Amino acid sequence: MKVIKIGGGCLKGKKNIGHILELIGKRGRGNIFVVSALNGVTDILIDGMSKALEDEGNIPGIISRLKSKHVLIARHLISADKFYKKFVRDLSRTLSEIERLYYGLNFTRELTPRMRDVISSFGERFTVELLVSALRCRGVKATYRMPHKVGLLTDGKFGDATVNLRKTRRNLQTHLGPLLKEKMILFIPGFFGVSEEGDITTFGRGGSDYSAAVLAGAMQADILEIWKDVPGYLSADPKFVPEAQLIPILSYDEAAELSYFGAKILHPRTVEPLRTAKLNIAIKNTINPDAPGSLITPGSPRSKNFIKSVAHDTDIGILKVHSSGVGARPGVLALVAGQLTESGINIKSVVTSQTCISLLLELKDLESGHLALKSLRPRPFRRLEKIEDMSLISIVGEGIVKGKGIAARCFTAVAGCNVNVEMISFGPSRVALYFLVRNRDLKNAVSAIHSTFFSVPTHQ
Repeated sequence: MKVIKIGGGCLKGKKNIGHILELIGKRGRGNIFVVSALNGVTDILIDGMSKALEDEGNIPGIISRLKSKHVLIARHLISADKFYKKFVRDLSRTLSEIERLYYGLNFTRELTPRMRDVISSFGERFTVELLVSALRCRGVKATYRMPHKVGLLTDGKFGDATVNLRKTRRNLQTHLGPLLKEKMILFIPGFFGVSEEGDITTFGRGGSDYSAAVLAGAMQADILEIWKDVPGYLSADPKFVPEAQLIPILSYDEAAELSYFGAKILHPRTVEPLRTAKLNIAIKNTINPDAPGSLITPGSPRSKNFIKSVAHDTDIGILKVHSSGVGARPGVLALVAGQLTESGINIKSVVTSQTCISLLLELKDLESGHLALKSLRPRPFRRLEKIEDMSLISIVGEGIVKGKGIAARCFTAVAGCNVNVEMISFGPSRVALYFLVRNRDLKNAVSAIHSTFFSVPTHQ
């Protein structure tokens, strides 16, 4: 039995979704499918919250957009009138529930974490109802179960929940086991679970991968497949390096590092529920499903030069907290980090020296993070500095820390194309080296490093 996760990038447009349905019909019997919302739907739901707060007159338009997006696709995929009408009825009923939530939001004038999670979870629910209706219309045996109905239990943390694996395993085997024995195609919405108190709690953006890993571990699947619209992990971004090569095998740690600060193919937390069971993860391309793809395993063979990929991230903002004797003054880092956490800001990474703490944030959080730290009283620093025009480059590979001369070769390549390195982090991760360059230098730096570590096949 497989658990197969289908991402929102694949669920885009009538033609693509029709192709996905054909693949599911051919390969899906007896397997579990964990699905994301249709491309763009979660954004509509989240944006709708602020619009509902602004003016209740915006709410009908939000509901209309959601309905037309799903009905347009349903009309194309569900040919039989009986199945189409039932889907539209069910969709309308669910949209009425969302509409009430939006009006409640406007009335209370308060967007709580609980409300945010409830509303943002509906996109995945729409998807399973749509796909099951379309498959049943084709005579395929398919059904779905909602996470909060089958006991996918979380710790109750809104926006970034973690699953209670022990209790969830027992619940899922009880509820889902009989359906799989019937060789049913079974769908589960990704992205959310339910707390012990009964609250919907989400796993954060991209969290459907984590949902799928939980299902795979709990149901003792043979493998977790992630269906994407890309061939797998590559040695670099092909937009920068056209000759980038497919990475056939990666370790859990390599995939997690690339997912966090590089290729956004997999949610970084996906490997967590799989480590104990040591389950493999296969990245498969829906356009070419029989292609090799990338296989993620508990450990992977080292490449001859230690490097698997040169990844990059442009969604980086830096807050520099300048303060004399940072390392000698207890609690400064905790105070700064705590202030950002209380403001709902995630710190992607921290690099420190004796006189400066450098905090890497998402660009969207840079300004609010700057304001949050400025409000500290008394101030534990003498100066704050914001830096926006930076990109992070990571070279990733098992054994990189032990490979002699890896860092020297990397920085020699960068210097050779007249690029200045602004900040370096090497050692905290045993599989990755990170450094920062100016945005204007990113492409040249990535190309130079790739050409240094990866030989391009020559053709006679």
